[in-house]
Amino acid sequence: MFCYNLLLVFQVIWLNVSCLFLRHKSTLLWLRNSSSCNRMFKKVTKSIVNQMDPDGDLVPVRSMLDHEHFRPLCLVRRKRKAIFHPSPCYRQTWYRLDDVLLPGQDGKSSESLILNGGDQDSRQFLVKKSVSDRVDGSLRLSADPTRVELKGAASLAEEWSIKLQKNHIPPPKLEALKTERKINTNHSFIQQLQKTGQKLYVVHETIETLEEASFEETSGAEGNFMAQFYAEFCAKGARENKQSITIPKGCTLAFRAFQLAISDASWGLHYFPEKLTRKLASDGVLQGTLGALEAEVKRNCHILSKLSSQLSIIFLKAIKAVMRDRNLFQKLSQKMEAVLDEGDSGELKTESAALKDLLSHLQHSPAHVLHSMATAITYTLDALEELNEDQLLLLLESLENKIVAQQLKLVESILKQREHRKGSNTDPSLLSFSREREHQLTIAMMEMSGVKLHEDGSAACTEGAFSAIAALYVSLYVLNLLSNPC
Repeated sequence: MFCYNLLLVFQVIWLNVSCLFLRHKSTLLWLRNSSSCNRMFKKVTKSIVNQMDPDGDLVPVRSMLDHEHFRPLCLVRRKRKAIFHPSPCYRQTWYRLDDVLLPGQDGKSSESLILNGGDQDSRQFLVKKSVSDRVDGSLRLSADPTRVELKGAASLAEEWSIKLQKNHIPPPKLEALKTERKINTNHSFIQQLQKTGQKLYVVHETIETLEEASFEETSGAEGNFMAQFYAEFCAKGARENKQSITIPKGCTLAFRAFQLAISDASWGLHYFPEKLTRKLASDGVLQGTLGALEAEVKRNCHILSKLSSQLSIIFLKAIKAVMRDRNLFQKLSQKMEAVLDEGDSGELKTESAALKDLLSHLQHSPAHVLHSMATAITYTLDALEELNEDQLLLLLESLENKIVAQQLKLVESILKQREHRKGSNTDPSLLSFSREREHQLTIAMMEMSGVKLHEDGSAACTEGAFSAIAALYVSLYVLNLLSNPC
């Protein structure tokens, strides 16, 4: 009996310290993986944009590995619009403006416009951030002759300081360049671009690191308990996790881009092409509704509801694999973008066992089916990319525990609350799970999307949380669809 009671005490301790861990939305130590550097980089770039240009069109760079493709005069393309993308998102093209222009009469390249040009607009800034949070909790149980005391805490600290430089190519310089040099209409990239009708953008302003900078994040947990049965038993434990990332000098952290207007060999700049669209997109009446989100998901993912059970398993296997592996995620995303851009299935080959079955099926699908499949996968990956690595791993655990359907209903309820503002609390049964661990990981997942759930069923959302909630809704919708095929 003593051993059994002692085991129960250990379970109580683990449960309560886990609760403290999970309720602190930024502290999930056991879920860190090799993608943490990318997570930290995104955290820094988003924070810088929020501080320097919260309501403007400055775009954060999402990956440190891609920063070289967002320097001045780099050509980029806009990602397809989605409700969970309230601001523009871009992807690199591997080309610069100079690559697609014909030589000028003087034989000079456009490199004279870059940093060493002499009259370029360049300014310096210093951005700092320091955060320190701690959550404490305690539990005391007393029933003679047994007494149990439990204490636990979770903490997070982060601090960084970055010297930044704004590099800006004045529009008059670009206007002068367009009269001196024409577009090379024989360039294969330009031909493919015109064939598919895609829009092209040129980076004209960047925020770069002026010197090497380090970002460190420290998180920890500690717990101790005292149990008195027939004898007194005490234990104490602590865990600390430190992660850091070094951002090199000259790394692009954020940028702005102009849309290029290409007509035969001539080209121009659109300075305000998205002004009206952006105003409407930020309007809660138009896009901040559950109905609009549901319609968008069904429009993009309708083909997934028609998959056989066998194909659903193949798709789900691939999606789960890319959620765990950032490299696989990027490979699948690039292949699907190529299908949508060029309509070619010839490159759907891979050495990855996790993706082989999926790509093999797509390669032998009719053109219209292939396009619909690529649209659904790309849309899903875009939503998953909006989540952090901790949320992805919690989603995978939710799949294993078969609670995704209930979580989807919970998010729907939260979105309805947000839409009606009042009088529509969450159904308490949606927060009732068979195991406490499932309840706590769900709470943590919601908090990472800016939602705080209260005991009375109401939900408090942070400012601007709709995009994060919408991305979580799309992710849960697709995972539930694939794991429960018709």
